[in-house]
Amino acid sequence: MHDINKMTKSTFLHLRIPFSFFLLPIFLFAWAINTKDIMPIHFWMAFFLIHFFLYPASNAYNSYFDKDEKSIGGLKHPPKVSRELYTYAILFDVVAIIGAILLLNWEVAIMFFIYGLASKAYSHPSIRLKKYPYVSWLIAGFFQGYFTFLMTYIALHNISILQVFIPFIQLPAILSSLMLLGSYPMTQIYQHEEDAKRGDITLSLKLGTLGTFHFTTLAFGLATVGFVTYFMYYFSFYMGIFYLLFLMPILLFFSTWYFKVRKDQENANFENTMRLNFLSGLMLNLFFIFLGIYFL
Repeated sequence: MHDINKMTKSTFLHLRIPFSFFLLPIFLFAWAINTKDIMPIHFWMAFFLIHFFLYPASNAYNSYFDKDEKSIGGLKHPPKVSRELYTYAILFDVVAIIGAILLLNWEVAIMFFIYGLASKAYSHPSIRLKKYPYVSWLIAGFFQGYFTFLMTYIALHNISILQVFIPFIQLPAILSSLMLLGSYPMTQIYQHEEDAKRGDITLSLKLGTLGTFHFTTLAFGLATVGFVTYFMYYFSFYMGIFYLLFLMPILLFFSTWYFKVRKDQENANFENTMRLNFLSGLMLNLFFIFLGIYFL
């Protein structure tokens, strides 16, 4: 038995709270396109519940059933998991949902619940969507992109889901998924051996190491065209150019890494993947903060 009041270090590490930084761009994108009429309480409560409870609950649940022995997103040396991790995964989900009911609105709470169900279906052995490369790719892209964007927008503006079905909101939600669908296989590129051993045939595993790079280049290129077009149409020509400028460090790192991997595929490792994740998260977060402040 474990004491719920005393979280072990292993459980805390598997929550992977710092990993929420890599998912923060979707939240900031939903905020940045329309900063008007957002009450600070809605901003900070949505931010806190999503990044400190909803995402960590998903991380913990995934870790509990994966029982990884090698590097995973945000943890180079994951410690062994215990039943306590499962308990906290459920507890954090419950806190997020109750927090949404009390501090945001019931529609956001329902969306939190649905997001939690999707993350559980992704990992739980009785369903384990992770075993199916195309289904898991589409589910992850949809829920971490389109669904999360709309969930965030509804939470920030305290509105009904019926109010978000307009092009100005739907287009960035779709673009968020397109960006995630392009980048998601890159997050799996260093886990081929571990995934294959478990029978999890990820999209990156099917594409192969170089194939993952090629796929991401194509998908991210399409997403970039979409983002630039959106910013130029709804904001200004210069905002589209600024978006491209903020992407340049990511493109430079990605290109340099690609040529290193062509010479030696051992370079497709945890360290380089985390560097790309950090740089991508940093530059996108900075751009969306710039966009939001510019139109305050």
